[in-house]
Amino acid sequence: MHPACPPRRPSPAAWPRLAGWWCWLLLCCAAVTLALPAQAQTMWLDRAQLVTEAPGQPPDWAGARSVALPHAWDSGQPDSRSAVRLYRLALPTPAFTSNPLFGLYVEQACSVLQVRLNGQLIHDGGRFEEPVTRNCHRPQLMAVPAALLRAHGNVLELRIRGYALAEVSSRQRVGGLSAVEFGPYDVMAAHHARRLVFAIRLPEVMSGALLLMGSFMFVMGWFHREQSYLAYFGALMVGWALLLARLWAADLPVDNQVTELALASLMAFITLAAVQFLMRYAGRRPQGLRIALPAQCLLMPLTLVVAGPGRLYTVSGVWFVLLAAQVLAAAVFYLAEARRQHSRQLWPMATLLGVVGLALLVEFTAQALRLDSRIGYVAQLVPALGFLLLGLRLVQQYGRAFQSAEQSRAELEVRIREATAQIERNFAQLSELKVEQVTDRERKRIAADLHDDLGAKLLTIVHTSDSERISTLAREALEEMRLSVRGLTGKPVKLIDALGDWRAEVVSRLNQSGVQGEWSAPSDEEVPQTLSSRAYVQTTRILREAVSNIIKHSGASQCSVRCMLADGDFQLVIQDNGKGIPTELDGRLDKGHGMASMKGRAKQLQGQCLVESSPGYGTVIRLTLPLERHTTMG
Repeated sequence: MHPACPPRRPSPAAWPRLAGWWCWLLLCCAAVTLALPAQAQTMWLDRAQLVTEAPGQPPDWAGARSVALPHAWDSGQPDSRSAVRLYRLALPTPAFTSNPLFGLYVEQACSVLQVRLNGQLIHDGGRFEEPVTRNCHRPQLMAVPAALLRAHGNVLELRIRGYALAEVSSRQRVGGLSAVEFGPYDVMAAHHARRLVFAIRLPEVMSGALLLMGSFMFVMGWFHREQSYLAYFGALMVGWALLLARLWAADLPVDNQVTELALASLMAFITLAAVQFLMRYAGRRPQGLRIALPAQCLLMPLTLVVAGPGRLYTVSGVWFVLLAAQVLAAAVFYLAEARRQHSRQLWPMATLLGVVGLALLVEFTAQALRLDSRIGYVAQLVPALGFLLLGLRLVQQYGRAFQSAEQSRAELEVRIREATAQIERNFAQLSELKVEQVTDRERKRIAADLHDDLGAKLLTIVHTSDSERISTLAREALEEMRLSVRGLTGKPVKLIDALGDWRAEVVSRLNQSGVQGEWSAPSDEEVPQTLSSRAYVQTTRILREAVSNIIKHSGASQCSVRCMLADGDFQLVIQDNGKGIPTELDGRLDKGHGMASMKGRAKQLQGQCLVESSPGYGTVIRLTLPLERHTTMG
C-alpha cells in the first residue's frame, strides 16, 4: 500500500481565485435557477387601475388612474403618507380552461396583500393595521379554482397596505406592486418555489449561520483581547444577520416607524463593527474611533427621531452615504497597511472586499433603477456568503495560532522545569560546597588546635616524664593524635608513601615486642595511586589494631604482612603463628580483640575485613579495600 498523501492547502495567492470561482458559481446557479422558462403558457398582467381607499367609503373607481406594473409609491403620489390602495386588473378568460386549478403569482407586494377575484376573497396576506405584516420581499402564490372564473369579464382586485418613500429608510420597502403572472397552478407553484428559495429560505439559513458563527467569534474575541478583531467581526456578522432578517421576518411586534428606525440605526452598528474589525486586523487601534463610532451609533437614531417619519428616507440616505464612506476609507487603509507589511492576507481580503462591495452596489442599483428582483435576490446573498467564508478563515487562523501557542507554552513549561531543576541542582551543589567549605575550615581549625596545643603538651610529656610507661602512653597518644590531625586536614596520601609509613610502624612495633616481622609490598612503579585521607586513617587504625592484637594476645614469634593490588582492590593480609583466637569465643570472632571495630572501619570504606583463626594455628586477617572509591590517579 502506498502511504496516504497529506491534503494540499491552497496558497495565499490561490484564495482570490477560489473565492472568485465560488461567487461566480453562486451567481451562475442563481441566474440559471431563477431564469428557468415556464413549461406552459402563462399570462402577464401589467396594467391596472389604481385608487386610494378612503376609510368607511367604497372605492371611487370612476376616478381611478391607469398605472403600469410594476408600480412603486415613490413618485407621482398625491400624498406621502401610508395608505391602503386598490389595484384592479382585468383577467382574460384563459384559453386552457381544461385545467381544474390555476395559480396567481405576485413577485412583490409591499407591505401586505389581499386578493379578490370577481368579488370573492382568495388570499389574505396578513394584518392591515399596525403593526402591519411586512411581506415586501416574499413572493406570493394564490390558488385560483377554475370554478371562480367567468367566461367573460373576470376582475382581480388587489388591496395593498404600504408606505410612501418618505416613511421608509430604503426603496426595498416602499409600497408598490409588481406585475402579476397567471397560469396553471403546477407551473406557478414550481416558479414560486424557485423564487422563494432565493428570496426567503436562503436568507433564513444565512441569517442563522451568521448569527451562530458571529456569536461564537464574538465570545472568542471577548475572552482573548489580543485577538479583539474576532469580536468585532463577530459583531459584524450578528448585525448582518439581523439585517437579513428584514427579508423573511413578516410579523414584527412593533409598528413601521420603529421598525424602519431600528433598521436604519442598525447600519451605524454594522459600520462600527466593520471599521473596528478592519483597523484591528491591520494592527491599529486609533483611540479616537473608540469614542467617535459609539457616539455615532447614538447620534444617528437621535437625528432620525428629530427629523420625523416624514423625512426618514432623506435623512437615512445622508447617513448611509456617510457610513459607506467610512467603511470604504477603512477598507482602503487596511489594504494599504497589508501591502506595506507584505501580509499574506492582502489578496484574500482584497477579493472579499471587492466581491462584497460589488454585490452591495448591484443591490443598490437594482433598487434605484427598479431592475428585475431576481438580481437583488442574488446580490443580497453574496455579502453573507463572503462573511461566512472569511469567518471560517479567521477561525482556522485562530485555531492554528492557538495550537501554536499551546505548543510554545508546553515547550516553555518544559524549559522552565528543566531550568528550575538545574537551578535546584546548582543550589544543592552550592549548599553542599558551602557546607564542605565550612566543614573543611572547621576540620582544619580543630586539627591546628590539636597539633598546636595537645600535640605540644604530649610531646613535652614524652621528653620530660621519668616514667617509661607514661612516656610510652604519651608517645602512642601523640601518634594517634597526629593520625587524627592528618585525617582532619583531608589531604590525600600517595599509596606508596602510606605503605612506607605502615611498614616502618609495623616492623618497628613487632621488633620492639620480640616478634619477627616480614613485610612485602609492590614496588614504587606498580603503585601510582593516591589514597584519600579518610581511607589512610581508617586503614592505619585497622593495621594498628591487628598488630596490637598480635603483640598482646597471640604469643606469636613471627608475623608477615603482605600488600597487594588485584582487580582494582587493595589487599592487606596479616598472618601470625600464634595460638589463635581462644575457643571460649565460640566462633564469635567479631566480639573480641577489637574485631568489631576493624570490620566496622572496613565497611565504612565499602571494603571488608575477614578474620580466619583456630587454636594453635595462628590468625589471618584479610582487608580488602576498593581503590576506585578512595583513590585518584596520580
